[in-house]
Amino acid sequence: MVSHRYKGFNTKAVQSGELRDPRFGNVTTPIFETSTFVYPNPEKEAYTDHTRDQPYIYTRWGNPTVQAFEEKYAAVEGAEYALSFSSGMGAITSAITGLLHPGSRMLSLSDLYGQTFYFFNKVLGDLGIKVDYIDTERINSLDFDPSKYDAIYMESITNPTLKVPDIRSVSDYAKKSLVIVDATFASPYNQHPLDLGADVVIHSATKYIGGHSDIVMGVVGTNSKEIFNSLVIRRKTYGSNPDPIQAYLALRGLKTLGLRMEKHNRNGMEIATFLRKNDSISRVYYPDTEMGKKVLSGFGGMVSFEIRRDRDVHSFLRKLSIPMVAASLGGVESLITLPAETSHSSLSREERERMGISDNLVRFSIGIEDAEDLIADIQNALGA
Repeated sequence: MVSHRYKGFNTKAVQSGELRDPRFGNVTTPIFETSTFVYPNPEKEAYTDHTRDQPYIYTRWGNPTVQAFEEKYAAVEGAEYALSFSSGMGAITSAITGLLHPGSRMLSLSDLYGQTFYFFNKVLGDLGIKVDYIDTERINSLDFDPSKYDAIYMESITNPTLKVPDIRSVSDYAKKSLVIVDATFASPYNQHPLDLGADVVIHSATKYIGGHSDIVMGVVGTNSKEIFNSLVIRRKTYGSNPDPIQAYLALRGLKTLGLRMEKHNRNGMEIATFLRKNDSISRVYYPDTEMGKKVLSGFGGMVSFEIRRDRDVHSFLRKLSIPMVAASLGGVESLITLPAETSHSSLSREERERMGISDNLVRFSIGIEDAEDLIADIQNALGA
């Protein structure tokens, strides 16, 4: 269980979780790049692995650098327990298979990251877990019977159409169902799903938490010791633990999350406003809606928009000079992509169209560059 001793977000991000040994006087947490540890450890004051409350034994089970990241993340998320994984999908698959079982039934938003949708639609059935789908408007209207479901799965800001579910209302309505929220797009700076009633929060730490496009990791937070223990068993068994070097980079990135998100939030709002006024854009998706204002403290750096169908979207992408065309998000550098060709390419055209994903839909992960330069670059590419 993590200690919540600081009030401010940035203080938590910098100070929490750090493994500082006064015998060395180290300021930052070291990288414990070791596969195994002396065990049994005869030292009376041996450091303990929080997954077992015993001294460390093997890095697949637990590692000091990895644990330092988990404790820092738990502090900024407002979670009692946290566990990290080798990828965001590792976190999602471990959470779902750890909490549900053959015969379970889950209700999921139909607006999902493509790989999550593939896992739900193509894999869970083989495990005897049934998934029903509902769109964001219906779930916000509470137009479902919660008694039918063992779990409810939502993305706090959907990928890539940036719709916002009412986590608090859904959690209150479905009290007997586990509520699981992928809050990657919101980040722990803009939303705390556990405070809104969710039981489990998931992040692809690859994105905003790492923040520098140099790691692949996932992390799960919860206030339930039982859920935490179930996840520990899955991670240890599946072998989906992160490497200590990855954890070190995530630990470093998390320290500046608050500062970066302030810039992402400002840039996102400025660019969404600009795009809404541009005649070459037929539609803009940004979560600064009434629902977004209800459950988010900031709207983030993700903007999706549709180029008019009489314009060549690939020509537009080629003429940009700042955003790189690449499939990820949440880094300090701006990235731009077509979901139909990347994150949702594994889906059929019919499945994408049901999600509102056209071939001309552009997903823009706005970095921390200056908004005036990004806007001028977009304007030039659209004009050209």
